[in-house]
Amino acid sequence: MATRQDLLEKAEHFADSGELFNELSQLVARPTVSSDPAQSVAVNAYLDDVLRGRFEAMGFSVTTDLNWQGSGNSFLIATRIEAQQYPTVLCYGHADVVDGQAGQWDAGRDPFELRAEGDRWYGRGAADNKGQHLVNLKAIELILAEQGSLGFNITFLFEAGEEIGSPQLDEYAAAHREPLEADVFIASDGPRQSADKPTIFLGARGGATFELNVPLRQGGYHSGNWGGLLRNPATTLAGAIGTLVDGHGRIRVPELLPDSLPDSVREVLAPVQVGQGKQDPEVAAGWADTSLSAAERLYGWNTLEVLAMNSADVQVPVNAIPGQARAVLQLRFVVGTNTGKIESAIRQALDEAGYSMVQLSMGQCFAASRIEPENPWVQWASNSLEETTGQPTTILPNIGGSLPNAVFESTLGLPTLWIPHSYPGCQQHGPNEHALESVLREGLQMMCGLFHDLGTRQDVPSASALASGKI
Repeated sequence: MATRQDLLEKAEHFADSGELFNELSQLVARPTVSSDPAQSVAVNAYLDDVLRGRFEAMGFSVTTDLNWQGSGNSFLIATRIEAQQYPTVLCYGHADVVDGQAGQWDAGRDPFELRAEGDRWYGRGAADNKGQHLVNLKAIELILAEQGSLGFNITFLFEAGEEIGSPQLDEYAAAHREPLEADVFIASDGPRQSADKPTIFLGARGGATFELNVPLRQGGYHSGNWGGLLRNPATTLAGAIGTLVDGHGRIRVPELLPDSLPDSVREVLAPVQVGQGKQDPEVAAGWADTSLSAAERLYGWNTLEVLAMNSADVQVPVNAIPGQARAVLQLRFVVGTNTGKIESAIRQALDEAGYSMVQLSMGQCFAASRIEPENPWVQWASNSLEETTGQPTTILPNIGGSLPNAVFESTLGLPTLWIPHSYPGCQQHGPNEHALESVLREGLQMMCGLFHDLGTRQDVPSASALASGKI
């Protein structure tokens, strides 16, 4: 049986030898863009060729469901059962990436060619999500290569449509409860709290996107001849937005907020500082609910943001009252928000303020979910990471963005731990996406340590906590 230190040294050597870069290069080279139907073959091949062979070489049984029930999403389940009495962990990753945005990257970078520039490894998927799930896969491979067994059971679920909203992932999980049954969910996606802070987050905020449209008339009318007589759609739109969120970012509709900030969330966020990274923008003073700390606003509360808006052509303005105006807004919300009332609350607020002429159209909505910070798995995993890194682990109740955590926490009923191997400045979804070599190296060591502990230690929560009803 390899010692914990042996595995950490193996992980460090693998990263420093250039092999981690080489393996990630092969994954990045596959243009698995889920939003492009022309790349569906590449996306499915990533599951059926790249991942299947890798899992089968480790003794996993593998099934794939390509374009499951015509959903446009494909799935892979890989399972390794060593003993029924062992704890079981469910892991997750996504094979797909967003559009490469070729030609928009700096310094002639090719989005599908991994390029190392100092600590940064540039390439589409390097951070989201190929670099992250490669780290977790490699940790399992290194442990099996050293000792031939894990000491626990493990299942991986991969999907091919996370970047297009994970179509039918929830339905797929519900239909495959038995093969996905586990004691704990551990996965890697999203960013750490900052590059130098190993992080565990316990869920994700939800997101509800909607459009406000003010289509008053066709074409514009001379502002001198008709000003003061015709309703201006841009002015109307600005007023309608101000009904929902004021000019200082404060949400004005109580139904768009959670009932309260739980003490457990407030406590775990007390030591968290945000906006401290070298490349982070400056946190605005006096913005949003200033009764909350910056960390509480980001991770524990709701925000309403204007994503885009237009009326006429701002680049070539003319002396005319425009005929229409549109805006797209997004509510980022936490557990405790009544999502069933979002649409009706917005409509009522607009009507009561005299904006019945503003059309409301709801778009995509992601559920919010998280587990309680007191869950026994949280402290257990935090202790493991701290033993590896020698520094405290940042615990976040959820990330500020959205992930399909509700599928695992609500539908499958699992404690959910996300251990990210990226950082907020990774530029995912944009040109120049990159991972940090230093974070990937540390992540590989953390996961080797965590999986080693899961298979060798007696303090694993699965038996004692389940028996006592704490999970």
